Amino acid sequence: MTPVILLAAEKESAEVTDWAARIGWVVGLGLFVALVYWLMREGWKWRSTLQGDLPELPTAPDSPGGAKLTVLSMSGRYHGSTTAGHWLDRIVAHGLGTRSRVELTLTDAGMDVVRPGASDFFVPVAALREARLDKGIAGKVLTEGGLLVVTWEHGDKMIDSGFRSDHAAEHNEWVETLNDMINKTETEGAR
Repeated sequence: MTPVILLAAEKESAEVTDWAARIGWVVGLGLFVALVYWLMREGWKWRSTLQGDLPELPTAPDSPGGAKLTVLSMSGRYHGSTTAGHWLDRIVAHGLGTRSRVELTLTDAGMDVVRPGASDFFVPVAALREARLDKGIAGKVLTEGGLLVVTWEHGDKMIDSGFRSDHAAEHNEWVETLNDMINKTETEGAR
């Protein structure tokens, strides 16, 4: 039993005798990580090029009209946009793939999306198609109903944009109000 105790008592590791090999491995690992990062960046740029036919995002009008909700805006996170119905097909053109903080404001004219550090955009009420609660969108999966997903039309493409409020209880009110606006707009357009 004495040899086992002596082995456990040793607290020193073996000295490095081949510094060149160790430095080579560290440099090689660093180059590999840089290569993977570069490939991911090139893939993001390639996806943006493929989505280059997406028109520029609309901006908020000077006079957006009155606020629709009792709370004028919703603070939270913007988790990205995807092709409608394909929750993993991320849209990155025009900054739509950039996650950020968000301030949403719903008015008679539409939904104003203000993102500090990223491109702001505006969804006119005529472009809104549906609002629902969901559990995931490209790269972000939450509990059931933890994500407010707004479907809207831009150019000839249907887009799902995912938002999460700092106060999840606001989601239901937003879904009801957005869907009421959409139904009202469709009814008025049918006349």
